[in-house]
Amino acid sequence: MSGMDDPAKILHSTAMNKNPYIIDNPGGNDFRLNRETLVDPDILVAERDRVFDQCWIYAGHDSEVPKPGDFKTRDVGGRPVILTRDGDDNVRLFLNTCRHRGAKVCREREGNTKRFYCFYHGWSYGNDGALVAVPGDDAYPDTFDRSELGLKDVPRFENYRGFWFASFNPDVEDLEPYLAGATEYIDLVVDQSADGNMEIVAGIQEYDIAANWKLLVENSFDDYHLHSTHSTWLEYMKDSGVSIKVPKGLLLPKKGIGRDLGNGHAVIDNYNFRGRPVATWISIYGEEAKPAVEAAKAELVERLGEERAERVANTNRNLFIFPNLMINDGSSVTVRAFWPEAADRMKVTAWALGPVGESAIMRKVRLDSFLTFYGPGGLATPDDVEALEQVQAGLTSTVKEVPWSVMTRGIAKDGEQLNSDELHLRTFWRRWNTMMTGEAAAIETAEAAE
Repeated sequence: MSGMDDPAKILHSTAMNKNPYIIDNPGGNDFRLNRETLVDPDILVAERDRVFDQCWIYAGHDSEVPKPGDFKTRDVGGRPVILTRDGDDNVRLFLNTCRHRGAKVCREREGNTKRFYCFYHGWSYGNDGALVAVPGDDAYPDTFDRSELGLKDVPRFENYRGFWFASFNPDVEDLEPYLAGATEYIDLVVDQSADGNMEIVAGIQEYDIAANWKLLVENSFDDYHLHSTHSTWLEYMKDSGVSIKVPKGLLLPKKGIGRDLGNGHAVIDNYNFRGRPVATWISIYGEEAKPAVEAAKAELVERLGEERAERVANTNRNLFIFPNLMINDGSSVTVRAFWPEAADRMKVTAWALGPVGESAIMRKVRLDSFLTFYGPGGLATPDDVEALEQVQAGLTSTVKEVPWSVMTRGIAKDGEQLNSDELHLRTFWRRWNTMMTGEAAAIETAEAAE
């Protein structure tokens, strides 16, 4: 019996009673993904219960509600919510549903208010969630208790360095242990700010992709596709006088690395060649931006020391936080969350992040970089959208004839995996499989063998 056929190495789907989701045999240099995971609507139903309802889900950033009464409305984990700061300066996350008959109590996308008013029957709530007014409440029985009928908080809501996460599992582990090695990379983002305060820049990107949400996970930290998919952007950089050759002997291997950060989180980590508004000037920014960029680098060195400043300033990273958050810290900082609308469709929301108080010229460079590369009309994201939609079209119609995708790049290597290898993809899929099937022990054994 070959390693691939060894039942101990085949991770079966106890959840769906179908073929295994993945075949994971590192000892035999084999890792395959069952393509049904990307097309089957029943699998999406199970994912919402076993993955999204059990994990920490990104909900928003401190800076989005800076003053008491500020609020944003959005969907988190498939539920409508209100992100707000109450009168006591506490950030809160409420389910956006009236306790009376269920209507959304806030229909505005953002604003500032002391009360949330349900237009259906007039019930109103304070920004602390308390029920404060019920028209005609003398018609209710004596057992009617306003104190028990405030807006519902999400079961768990915690913050790490300004990033707020929610969980609909009241028994989920605390946020910081859940983040595991991802905290190192969040710290690299936040340390770009002189006082540790980053902010979401006004504005938001929203777009749909006709593809399974897990394909965007793969794409977002897959550097293997860079040259073939993003050739237009690379030519633009070259034509603009930007060198894309990476010097040797620096902090990271020439081609960058891929790392498993624990709990399904992973990262690709690269030495920067494409400019960084925080401290690395390139000609595209214009001569007028050069003094500001150089001053930013000097401030980093003075505050953090040479080694840490170099790490913050001159490395890029695509950080994935399981299950559906990407923080792209490259030519700008992009916070990107995505949610499955169907087995073959997702909604993507993206925000630009930058240091509080940075100069006008630095903010201009940051936003130009954000839109040029990461924006839905930029030089990179449309390529990715087209690629994912082509993948979805290709595998949906051929899944019976070609049932498995191969993810073995780098699997036979000893030591560090490159950013162009597929360790980080396998990291995601192993965690996903664990949550879908409960076969953690088998996966841990496989990881140890690798």
